[in-house]
Amino acid sequence: MESRNLRVGRPITPEQLEELTDEQLVRLVPRAYREFFPGKDFCSDGCFYLHDGTVWSLFKGGFLDE
Repeated sequence: MESRNLRVGRPITPEQLEELTDEQLVRLVPRAYREFFPGKDFCSDGCFYLHDGTVWSLFKGGFLDE
């Protein structure tokens, strides 16, 4: 996956999750939520929780409940 494809809200596959670094993955998360990204090691299912309890999915490229 080329860096030009890394954009906020763009979904990725589980294989891409394994290939990308934390720095590349955080670029897929909107700026308002980047501080909550726990890093790839704590996001193995492609999801992480935000401060308000909502869940951001890297595989969906958005919130799970949307």
